[in-house]
Amino acid sequence: MTDSTVGAIGSAFRDEGFAPNPDTQYSDSSVRRTATQEYLDSVAWSDPGHVARACRVFERLLTDWPDGPYLQRFYSALRRDGCTLAPDGLITPPTSHSSQRSLKSMASLTDPSAIQEQLDRIQRAIIDDPAQAIGSAKELIESTAKVVLVERGRPVNEKDDLPALARAAQDALGLHPSSATRGPDGSDAVKKILGAVTTIAAGFGELRNRGYGTGHGPAAARTGLHLRHAHLAVNAAVTWCQLLLDTLADPEAPWHKNP
Repeated sequence: MTDSTVGAIGSAFRDEGFAPNPDTQYSDSSVRRTATQEYLDSVAWSDPGHVARACRVFERLLTDWPDGPYLQRFYSALRRDGCTLAPDGLITPPTSHSSQRSLKSMASLTDPSAIQEQLDRIQRAIIDDPAQAIGSAKELIESTAKVVLVERGRPVNEKDDLPALARAAQDALGLHPSSATRGPDGSDAVKKILGAVTTIAAGFGELRNRGYGTGHGPAAARTGLHLRHAHLAVNAAVTWCQLLLDTLADPEAPWHKNP
């Protein structure tokens, strides 16, 4: 903001409903940088509405910036945080990626750190490194399966491949299609869905083994991977993990009645 003006900075933020944070501790010789930080400190970054408004501020203030290393570094930072940038400078804040940052059912876990680590890696890689996103999505399933088994007091066989590990975790929660349970969880419709979900882990193992995800060093450079492949893999992994963690946290889930 050094090349902007205090008036332009204030107008851009105020027009989006932001006021300077009077408790800002930032100190700088530049009045413009200090003013910018005071407004930034008033943004609630966990609130999607605040983030969308902040992105509109950025669009407005960056309109006249010359292309160069500072602008590209800032754009790269936005992409790492899940934003999408259009050629005309429009910034789309994180939407589908935001759900990957945290799965609400993690709050009930004794130690959710391994799962959160993989979610954080996915968030950093999803835009610029599809292979890393796919590899981290596979590890997300692996970590979630192990956490579920530990929470259920079941043994974790470190020699199991991913499909076997995922199947053991689903069995521990009565989520395998062959599980005999009453109510909707035992219905043919739910069993069909569970059958499809069960194949997710197997698909990840095959995808990674074919060299499309990190974890194995390929003999040649990976080609053909795009953002859509990363989205497919990550969204499938999050769906599987959400199902298991929600079931683990649900006091009415069938596994409580058939421990």
